[in-house]
Amino acid sequence: MSKAVGAAVARNLVKRRLRHVVRKRLASLPDSAVLVVRALPGSAEASYDTLGIDFDAALARLTGRLHAPGASR
Repeated sequence: MSKAVGAAVARNLVKRRLRHVVRKRLASLPDSAVLVVRALPGSAEASYDTLGIDFDAALARLTGRLHAPGASR
C-alpha cells in the first residue's frame, strides 16, 4: 500500500478494513476472478461503510461492463 494513503497506522487500518469488505463479497465473484484492490489517498479518511459502498459500486461497474453487449473483456 502506498505511503500516499497515510502513515503506517492509517495504512494498516485501511488494509484491515478493505480485507474485511472484500472478504464479505468474495462469494459473489466468479471462481476465476482475479481481484486487485488499490487504496487511494482518501481511503484513510473514509469510514468502513463508505469503503464498502465504493467497493460495491466498483464491482457493479465491472460486472455491468462484463455483461454489456459487445464487451471485449
